Amino acid sequence: MKILVPVKRVLDANVAVRVKPDGSGVELANLKMSMNPFDEIAVEEAIRLKEAGIASEIVAVSIGPAQAADTLRSALAMGADSAILVTTDATVEPLAVAKILKAIIGQRSPDLVIMGKQAIDDDANQTAQMLSALLGWPQAMFASKVVIADGTATVTREIDGGLETLKMPLPAVISTDLRLNTPRYASLPNVMKAKKKPLEEIEAESLGVSLTPQLKVANTAEPPARKPGSTVGSVAELVEKLKTEARVL
Repeated sequence: MKILVPVKRVLDANVAVRVKPDGSGVELANLKMSMNPFDEIAVEEAIRLKEAGIASEIVAVSIGPAQAADTLRSALAMGADSAILVTTDATVEPLAVAKILKAIIGQRSPDLVIMGKQAIDDDANQTAQMLSALLGWPQAMFASKVVIADGTATVTREIDGGLETLKMPLPAVISTDLRLNTPRYASLPNVMKAKKKPLEEIEAESLGVSLTPQLKVANTAEPPARKPGSTVGSVAELVEKLKTEARVL
């Protein structure tokens, strides 16, 4: 079974986000970039399926500038077998990403797509669902447990009321949630081996997908500063403040 795992290069989760002075977006210059945390979980799950003898090949794919190759090398160091970089310097919206992934899937014919439920930069949470619709494949979003057996995927997913278990035939699209697993750290020997694993580059324009943005960012602003908290001397005073100041009681 072949698994395709899309990964995205985003601002590192440990870096403080700063808005550009002109409000046009988030400052990225000279800051550390890393693999999207939800995508790390997807890579880890694919590797575990391979270690269990269920999957035979893992292909990581990323869409972005040349620097996204570093993100793919991270996936290769974790355990992916090969990688594809779809190069573009344009900002690619979720629908365009889904269309590009569909084109790659048409070329590589994977049996399963595992991807992060959302990227931490735009928090769109759209690409997996759009890809499923474009392919006509079943989908299971926000997976907290994945079991593959006899050509089917049984996925436990998180919903507002608790957990829901879905069973679907392969091929399918699965998006990962935080509780699915804990991604491993790549060892130094695996980091060195990753440099020799195949990484193919494809120009986004060659796939026949329009990258013209359909959305425009009107403004980006920092959230308003929170008011400082206060200390209360008794439960009665707390209740009074909740009634008169917070007005939640």
